[in-house]
Amino acid sequence: MTGRSDVGETVTTLLIADDDEVTRSGLRTLLAAQPGIEVVGEAADGVEAVERARRLRPDVVLMDVRMPRRNGIEATRQLLAESAESDESADPTGPPKVVVITTFENDDYVTAALSAGAAGFVLKRFPVRQIAEAVRVVAAGEAILFPTALRRMVAARPLDSAAALPRAALTGREEEVLRLMATGLSNPEIAESLTVSLETVKTHVGNVLTKLGAQNRTHAVVIAYESGLVVPGFTG
Repeated sequence: MTGRSDVGETVTTLLIADDDEVTRSGLRTLLAAQPGIEVVGEAADGVEAVERARRLRPDVVLMDVRMPRRNGIEATRQLLAESAESDESADPTGPPKVVVITTFENDDYVTAALSAGAAGFVLKRFPVRQIAEAVRVVAAGEAILFPTALRRMVAARPLDSAAALPRAALTGREEEVLRLMATGLSNPEIAESLTVSLETVKTHVGNVLTKLGAQNRTHAVVIAYESGLVVPGFTG
């Protein structure tokens, strides 16, 4: 669980799930050396990922998608479904955030993982500092990750939740906030853009997620692109 180090730095706990031992070991070594990241465990497949996430309660799971026994999509779906069904008082921290790590940004598995509730994705070829920053950002629940790549993915292969937006009855302001979320803006940046308070933005974002039935900001933005509210190339 997120905590603070002896020097007052926020620490994000991380579980790494990847079936390739060399990749997994390399990620652990490199990410453990990054400030604010504590690697608390590893998993070699989706079954282990779910079991160890239950036991270790990391803030974030860095989840490969193509794994034996249970792939990262099903593991993500199970983690989030179990959390939704569990007693909140038993685990007040909520479910871990899932960041998909993959080789190709147009991988069909990635789109399915985002639909299952993953908070974002990174590419294995990214510099370790960028992967570490993605882990921190997702743990904080703030900004959408890599909106340009997400736009390309959604444009190429829509997911299955496009009908959510017409049913959601978003207000004009909520649609405006959703469009700005789709450009990758954080809550403070949206507040500045709209000249409103941060608390007002948080309220609007919460309403958007609830009305869309979205797992997280990433899922809400995917729905925005699928539905046509936002089109690839939109910049706000």
